[in-house]
Amino acid sequence: MKWIRERDALIAQTMAFVQSVTGKKDDPHPPVTPTAAFAVTTEIATVRAIADEAEPPPASPLPEPRLQALPVPPPRTSGDFRSEMQARIANFRKHQERFEREREEYCATTLTRLRAAIRAPSTRPPAADE
Repeated sequence: MKWIRERDALIAQTMAFVQSVTGKKDDPHPPVTPTAAFAVTTEIATVRAIADEAEPPPASPLPEPRLQALPVPPPRTSGDFRSEMQARIANFRKHQERFEREREEYCATTLTRLRAAIRAPSTRPPAADE
């Protein structure tokens, strides 16, 4: 597959470039041993800039991006963490109690309506036996 050879060549070129920039001669990865089906070839292409006769457009001054420091919260003390956890747990319990209370009210209301419907005389006419 041609793309695999191209990928391997690109990796080899990149590693050679990194080693030339950093001055590092050790290869952190063992070299890839070519198999019978694939051979790794490295091609080094030189890029030459071609001078353009046209006048380049005037460079407009770009505004420098301002970096704003984010406020850093103060480190938590163990007592602060404990009180925060207790507050969260209490809040969670309140929500759970409210949900349980709402379920019980809904159930009671539904059962009351059901019982009233069973006890009330039917508004539908009786079924006619033919």
